[in-house]
This record gives sequence, C-alpha cells and structure tokens, in this order.
Amino acid sequence: MDAARFTRRVPEGEDRERLVCGECGFIAYENPKVVVGSVVSEEGRILLCRRAIEPRKGFWTLPAGYLELGETVEEGARREAWEEACARLSLDSVLAVYSIARIGQVQVIFRASLAEPGFAAGPESQEVALFTWEEIPWDSIAFPSVRWALHAWRRNLPGVETNPSEDSRGMAGL
Repeated sequence: MDAARFTRRVPEGEDRERLVCGECGFIAYENPKVVVGSVVSEEGRILLCRRAIEPRKGFWTLPAGYLELGETVEEGARREAWEEACARLSLDSVLAVYSIARIGQVQVIFRASLAEPGFAAGPESQEVALFTWEEIPWDSIAFPSVRWALHAWRRNLPGVETNPSEDSRGMAGL
C-alpha cells in the first residue's frame, strides 16, 4: 500500500473518513485491534506478570496481548499466557469484553486456571507471580482494564462483564 496514493475522505455510501486510494478507490479500513487475555486463578491466587516492555514497563498486568490472524480468541489467550508466563491454561469462560475506544481495542478476557503446574517469566515479562487478593500490587497495575478484570473476577457474577458505567467507552487514561 503506497501511502502517497491514499487520502483521508468520506467515500460515497460511508459516514466517516477513511483512507481511500486516489487511483483505484480502494478503501483501507482501519479497525480496532483485538486483545485476548486471562485472569488465571490458582488456589485463590491470581497470576500477574510484571511487564518487561513498553508501554508501562515494570507494571503488573494479566497475561494478555494481541490476537494473531488465524487464531481463535481461546487459542490467542492460551498463546499469550505461554509467551508471557510460560503457563499452560485451562480456559473456563469469557469473563469480560471491554471496549477501549481511545486506543482502538476490544479486549476479551477469560476466566482460567493452570492446566499443568508451573510458570515462569517469558521474554515480555520481568517476573511472574501468584497473588492473593490482598497482595495484589494495586498501585502498580499497568492498565485500567486489568483493574476492571480483576474486580470482575472477584465479583464472580454470571455472564460477561463490560466496561464500568463511569468509563463505558474506555476513554479514561492511566
């Protein structure tokens, strides 16, 4: 895609600006990225990863990341747990789906447990640890959606949770 041929305009039949090729009319749609991850609980403790990469290097997060083409959300969540925490997961159910409009993300977060014993820091994590609820390093949580997911897990309500009402579009920053 030659960026020089593309301009931003509202194509016929559309309701918003898109990148449109000035030569052939091809529309290059820009869509949200899908993030998949898990709240992994083991004997009442939660698995968290201390980020070794930006953004928010050094802060704690869930094992999560971008879904790859050709993966199901379940496969992606399992892969991310392996990459970040060298952990094999057993997925239970979808815990939450969050819309983070300010950065163009949709996050699908699962309830999960370890499918086999053991975990260790992967290349994107400085360290990985299990925390009781009281031990979670709340002042060092990387992203608002991690906090939302942890609280959703704690509430243990039936169904799938979504953004909290005070941030229904995921517009609040850190």
